[in-house]
Amino acid sequence: MMEPLFVTLFPVGFLIVVFGGGELSRRKHIDTGGDAPIGKVLFLSSKYVMLLLWAAMVMHSWGVNLSFMRVPASLRWVALCCWVSGFMLLFIGRFGLGEAFRIGSPRERTELKVDGLFRFSRNPMYLGVYATLFASMLYTLNPLVFVMGIFVVAVHHKIVLAEEQFLRTVFGEQYAEYSHRVRRYL
Repeated sequence: MMEPLFVTLFPVGFLIVVFGGGELSRRKHIDTGGDAPIGKVLFLSSKYVMLLLWAAMVMHSWGVNLSFMRVPASLRWVALCCWVSGFMLLFIGRFGLGEAFRIGSPRERTELKVDGLFRFSRNPMYLGVYATLFASMLYTLNPLVFVMGIFVVAVHHKIVLAEEQFLRTVFGEQYAEYSHRVRRYL
């Protein structure tokens, strides 16, 4: 009974932080919505598919069997470790961005974050997303989850490349220096 609660609390908590934080930001007249850095349909579909993959892991943890084979206990534990690690990166990255957090590219000038987790990775939140998707793939061993996870990773990598171009344009030399110092993911 603890495992399903444990699995469920992370995405639910993160969504509360993102959407609750968005509401708090709107009260401060900060729009946390941004412009899609790639085609809007592709951008939004990758976000919704990511949520579906999180839901697949949650449902599987509650006993809705999505596997076509038995998932070994060792693989399940690896998946749980990736799940927790991924959400920790998401939470810490979200709080580290503070008022600069946007879903998409900001419409107004924000601050370039280079401290906290951003000293080690230019994209710790995307790294967190990738870890949670990998967790869902391992936890369910479902081929559809695997294909959808690869789709989301591919689209999110395209988003990262577009956001980096945006940051180069907005922050110029400051971002170029940061890019030379800190790797894209790890």
